[in-house]
Amino acid sequence: MHNLITKLKLSNTMNSKMNFSDLDIKILTNLSKDGRISLRQLAKDLDVGSPVTIKNHVENLEKNGIIKNYGAQIDYEKLGYDIIALIEITVSKGKMLEVEKKIAQIPNVFAVYDITGTYDALILARFKTRSELSEMIKENIHASPFVERTNTHIVLNIIKENSSLAELITEE
Repeated sequence: MHNLITKLKLSNTMNSKMNFSDLDIKILTNLSKDGRISLRQLAKDLDVGSPVTIKNHVENLEKNGIIKNYGAQIDYEKLGYDIIALIEITVSKGKMLEVEKKIAQIPNVFAVYDITGTYDALILARFKTRSELSEMIKENIHASPFVERTNTHIVLNIIKENSSLAELITEE
């Protein structure tokens, strides 16, 4: 844990104006593993006398945008969304943000990234059927006069999909 804290503090001083305390980092690490943990349990686990201290740190992390949201990890396959598509797109010069914002509004889309390389953007989306995927590509993406080219990949198996702060910054 000490190496984790040292790495985060070093990274923090180079990239951000906010100063993290050791307690902030421990809170973030625990919340990244279990976002539903109570403040009382967090205080107990971190050997902090009062849940109010934890609450103040969490509120500060939320206020500064470090903690963005709390949510459940959903098994989409059990809900019938068996198909994950990665769609690379090339966009006309100067129109990338416009196209990305429009695509981001499609309910099936769960991520839109600007990327480097042959393509300009990467879209991640979930579908119940191949025909839903085909329809979205034809009616929402190819229909845009600014989309020049696409390349679609289908995920065959999910090996890993989530990470916690503790996994992201491992001890040396």
